Amino acid sequence: MIQLMLYSLIITTSIIFLNMIHPLALGLTLLIQTIFVCMLTGLMTKSFWYSYILFLIFLGGMLVLFIYVTSLASNEMFNLSIKLTVFSSFILIFMLILSFIIDKTSSSLFLMNNDMQSIINMNSYFMENSLSLNKLYNFPTNFITILLMNYLLITLIVVVKITKLFKGPIRMMS
Repeated sequence: MIQLMLYSLIITTSIIFLNMIHPLALGLTLLIQTIFVCMLTGLMTKSFWYSYILFLIFLGGMLVLFIYVTSLASNEMFNLSIKLTVFSSFILIFMLILSFIIDKTSSSLFLMNNDMQSIINMNSYFMENSLSLNKLYNFPTNFITILLMNYLLITLIVVVKITKLFKGPIRMMS
């Protein structure tokens, strides 16, 4: 149920993101969508460790993007569109009603009682929690982790080499 609601919120923020034009509003929408994706990732893996790391990485990138955009577009006015607000609230209500309908039909298909479902959920929670960190650093996925570390190191070195120390900021001070 919660996953379906998060899916609908992610789709709604994606549609809102496509209709935004102000850079700060785009950044805020991206941050809200990141929060929803991290919550969904945490619910899917039953361990929120990966979601916390993902959110902190996105937040660091958003801070850099926020500083860059505020230095370029500091004097633009932020206008709230009534048509976009009505459109997004209509889509959100439609998606939430659709998720309630889907949840009611899918829950009637299973004939287990609540005690049996709670025991199954508890056992899968403990197994997933104990194995989630081992999966990240053991044999099949350790190559991807090492590749990502090397990629981030090379990207850091390239960005430092590309920047020109004596050119100053992009926006000219008046």
